[in-house]
Amino acid sequence: MKFADLKNSGHWPTLLTTFLYFDFSFMVWTVLGPLGAQIGESLHLDAGQKGLMVAVPILSGAILRLVLGMLVDRIGAKTTGILAQIIVMLGLAGAWLLGVQSFATVLTLGFVLGFAGASFAVALPQAGRWYPPRLQGVVMGLAGAGNVGVVLDSLIAPRLANAYGWQSVFGFSLIPAILVFIAYILISKEAPGEFKKKKIRDYVNLLKEKDAHWFCFYYTVSFGGFVGLASYYVLYFKSEFGLTAVHAGDYAAACTFIGAILRPVGGGVADRFGGIRSLLAFYSLAAIGLVAAAFTHHEYGNLAIFLVISGALGMANGSVFQLLPQRFGKDLGVMTGLVGCGGGVGGFYLATSLGYAKNATGSCSVGFLVFAGLCVLAICGLALVKNRWRTTWGALTEARI
Repeated sequence: MKFADLKNSGHWPTLLTTFLYFDFSFMVWTVLGPLGAQIGESLHLDAGQKGLMVAVPILSGAILRLVLGMLVDRIGAKTTGILAQIIVMLGLAGAWLLGVQSFATVLTLGFVLGFAGASFAVALPQAGRWYPPRLQGVVMGLAGAGNVGVVLDSLIAPRLANAYGWQSVFGFSLIPAILVFIAYILISKEAPGEFKKKKIRDYVNLLKEKDAHWFCFYYTVSFGGFVGLASYYVLYFKSEFGLTAVHAGDYAAACTFIGAILRPVGGGVADRFGGIRSLLAFYSLAAIGLVAAAFTHHEYGNLAIFLVISGALGMANGSVFQLLPQRFGKDLGVMTGLVGCGGGVGGFYLATSLGYAKNATGSCSVGFLVFAGLCVLAICGLALVKNRWRTTWGALTEARI
């Protein structure tokens, strides 16, 4: 595949603007993570409350992905994206102007920020519908690489909070929000063709498909692991090694950058070697890394391990979305929402489990080991479905399965 194919086969301005939309959305969706240490100190939260605080936007985003996935098929991806961005901007403005004074208030803000996380169910189908099957891995990877927004969070948010106070970060976030909103309205377009406006029972029927549950689980592990760790990294490095919020944010940025930038690489690898083979390798690497993280307590050693884990999970994200359009191309909008919901649930679980494990045992090791077990379950699941997938729907597609 040559990148010229992206220009000639689809609509690259839409691919670019959906990337920007998802990039900014991912940035504000996870902003409570990089600010978690400073908010926790200001509101006097314990480790369990901090874990829940950074996890609520992930759970909210998971649920709202279903809602936005339905809206994409009913009113169009672009209209859905515009509505979601307006809600997020109103939430940021409220947090900035009215303040966040309690644990309940920050949880409410976390729910509103979930609309930013739900952008996943808008940006990926809007971009993907422009391109043929043979380019889906790279296209979905490029659009989904907007999760690099969490890198900007980790680098910038703690520094702005130190200089101006953590509540001012919500006001600063409105600047890129408005710029991206304008670009999205003016440049992005709906893909050509008719997309059936499904009824609620159509979505229920999809859940009767065994493969829908498998895809949800695979993304629960890959994206859930990536976003759960991304939201908790600052809290982890600060509490485990006594780093400042800014220093911990730099480590978090490095780890999440690797995972975000390698997502399209994972999609490209899946296009070349097949999604199933790629996922088997990436899940195995992540599982080994999580076990190593559970038994290592060394600042630079843990940093190196988490770089590997985030990279493996990021590439697994791209591989899942190389396979999804091949199996559910006609229902890509709602399936993106369903699969994205699974990813959000996984992220919520991981972030909260790390916080509660820290509270109960003084260490995050139990949380890491349990999630490593989920990676192993994903590997076993792939072994169960690979022959059936390759001899049924996989045999009818142009892409490698």
